[in-house]
Amino acid sequence: MRRNILHVGAGSLRYEIREIVAAAHRLEGLGREVVWENIGDPVAKGEIPPEWIRDIVSELVHEPRSWGYCDTQGVPEVRAFLAEQVNARGGVQVGPEDIMFFNGLGDAIAKVYGFLRREARVLGPSPAYSTHSSAEAAHSGYDHVTYDLDPENGWLPDLEDIRNKVRYNDSIAGILLLSPDNPTGAVYPRAMLEEIAAIAAENDLFVIADEIYANLCWDGSPPLHMSEWIGEVPALAMKGLSKEYPWPGARCGWLEVLNKDRDPVFRQYVESLLAAKRLEVSSTTLPQLSIPRVMGDPRYPEHLERRRQMFASRADEVVAALGDCPHIVLNKPQGAFYFTVMFEDGLLDGTMTLAIEDDGVRSEVEEMVEGVRPDKRFVYYLMGATGIVVVPLSGFQSTHHGFRATLLENDADRRSWIFRSLRQAIDAYVGS
Repeated sequence: MRRNILHVGAGSLRYEIREIVAAAHRLEGLGREVVWENIGDPVAKGEIPPEWIRDIVSELVHEPRSWGYCDTQGVPEVRAFLAEQVNARGGVQVGPEDIMFFNGLGDAIAKVYGFLRREARVLGPSPAYSTHSSAEAAHSGYDHVTYDLDPENGWLPDLEDIRNKVRYNDSIAGILLLSPDNPTGAVYPRAMLEEIAAIAAENDLFVIADEIYANLCWDGSPPLHMSEWIGEVPALAMKGLSKEYPWPGARCGWLEVLNKDRDPVFRQYVESLLAAKRLEVSSTTLPQLSIPRVMGDPRYPEHLERRRQMFASRADEVVAALGDCPHIVLNKPQGAFYFTVMFEDGLLDGTMTLAIEDDGVRSEVEEMVEGVRPDKRFVYYLMGATGIVVVPLSGFQSTHHGFRATLLENDADRRSWIFRSLRQAIDAYVGS
């Protein structure tokens, strides 16, 4: 073309979680049955939302207003309900005007980074969740800037690394955190969250907390929301119902804007996000209307607790299957529904393989692994040998080698086979 039409950050838009699907489909075409452990969709893995939640949604379908547009920022009474929930926790108080709906958190993430000044960077965790890291890198045109999560300390943030990155890089305007974390399953203690808020306050930064899994934590880690620990720092909390009902297909997420009036520049930035939403006319009406009826139902706390116990039990299963493996670092997940396996540094090389019975599948895998990162090589061989599809840890902006899998398989026998097969594959690969 006579003009280069590519955005400066176009090359940064990578999403390994779904890109691995293309490779899996190549093997499927050769007859390899695959088991999807790459993506956080509870419904696809067999979990059915409770009947009473489905009944509420069914009733809403028959209400004509659920088929129409709603206010750009979201249904007013829904925003009022969510603001009341925030205020009931204590801490930062908000009003309905501080709640802003989006077509899923993917939409929110794209706008949050996309409407930042290009020179303003957001420091995020490594391993990183791909949607955040790609969007942040794309808006700036440079690699995502990261701080370390420490695998030897439960994948908790390295606070000194955060301090140093902030101190020596004056382009950093904000700090991102995910707790419970995707991909590691770590849940950050309150004291650590407050320390991150203090670093932000000392350096005049804002904070983004992706809290899509806030109500999915266990083992003594109570749900802890950003409004409870952020103090006076301007901040954005990202929420949604996709993982809680669960209803990922609803594509319904929202921002809680905290301390908007503490900083005039932050206020203008938030107003730019709302202006961008106005260009789209409306938000998702039917899923929003369900929120007060579902989350305000006396059965909802019991629903959340049942799911917490379910995933806590599955986390125990992972530890039982993989915890004593000498070749890896495995931290028991305490929230979300993922676990991360990290190989010992320097363990993997470009010669290791797994036995693959089918000649066509083996040939395809051998072609796929040429020139790839060491953990991606393992992931491809795992796929060819067992059909299990996981995500390489290096795909999460990580210097460590390993993989992420889920706790989502609803069939107990199949889940046991997955965990057992992962252990067998690790032992065989390292010993090959």
